[in-house]
Amino acid sequence: MGEDQVVTAFVPGLQLSGQFYFERVAPALSADFPGLRYSAALLGRGSEVLGFDDEMSMDHDWNPRVQLFVGSGDLVERGQAIEDCLRRDVPGEFRGRPVSVSVFSVGGYFEEQLAIDIGGEIEARDWLTLPEHRLLMFTAGKVFHDEVGLQEVRDRLAYYPRDVWLYLLMAGWWRIHPELNLVGRSGFVGDDLGSSLIGSQLVADLMRLCFLMERQYAPYSKWFGTAFARLSCGPELTPTLRSVLRAEDWKARERALLRAYEQLADLHNASGITAEATLEPVQMWDRPFTVGWADFPDLLRAEIRDPAVAHIADSWPVGPVDQFRHLLWPASNRRRLLRVFDDESRGAG
Repeated sequence: MGEDQVVTAFVPGLQLSGQFYFERVAPALSADFPGLRYSAALLGRGSEVLGFDDEMSMDHDWNPRVQLFVGSGDLVERGQAIEDCLRRDVPGEFRGRPVSVSVFSVGGYFEEQLAIDIGGEIEARDWLTLPEHRLLMFTAGKVFHDEVGLQEVRDRLAYYPRDVWLYLLMAGWWRIHPELNLVGRSGFVGDDLGSSLIGSQLVADLMRLCFLMERQYAPYSKWFGTAFARLSCGPELTPTLRSVLRAEDWKARERALLRAYEQLADLHNASGITAEATLEPVQMWDRPFTVGWADFPDLLRAEIRDPAVAHIADSWPVGPVDQFRHLLWPASNRRRLLRVFDDESRGAG
């Protein structure tokens, strides 16, 4: 693409931002600040960061942009001069689109975006109060240049530690177990709308379990289904989950859910995460509703070794961790939620 060529056809935003950095930002910094140690990336908000942008994305907030990261000392001493250089020497447009360059320190950026001291230990309760879709936002995207440890931070956040992951799987199964028979129970009294709604919620929870099983962060709702389709299990499970959503009565819905549950049980057993689980069809209290049952939560709990995670699992075993994590922002609210996982706060309540 020539220097003066304007973007008219769609180009992935991550690619366009990379071109902007290498062709405009890097030369300006090299000329004005030779020897400056910095990192450059595109992280955070935006469909292009996740690789899900398309031609429609170009209609708003879709422009070449770069985040620059310098050492905390350089930010204090030269931050204003760097910003002045970028305003003076980097054109305000690239390929016909307005541009954006922001300057941060690595620690300051993650403190602002996630309310966490990235230089300290990341405890279990920290992981459980970091919204999953935001963890994805800051571990997706691309680092174009790295001299101040940005990728090292992204690597730390790349996925949950093993025992936190096991706990989230455990909580995920507990979100599903109590609801399974309710699809039939509500449908049995003629509430097909309610039965359908419960079924759709179970589909979302089963999909979220699939992300956990494949150790992938799930995005927020707009791209949840798109990302699910790209999981290795997505193509196999999608027809079953669609059958749940399209079922015309509770019995068909129940059969489709039972099949989905069987497929997830097979995925769990194939992964070797725990000892093999035996899935059994159960009619609770001899009612005419058949659900699948396997003791995934106890099997997962038995594998947790970290005392801090084990304590949370025993005292806060059923969540709703995911619901909490989706209600945290602005970032400052995360510190309020940390108290949920502190003994003193629970005891005082």
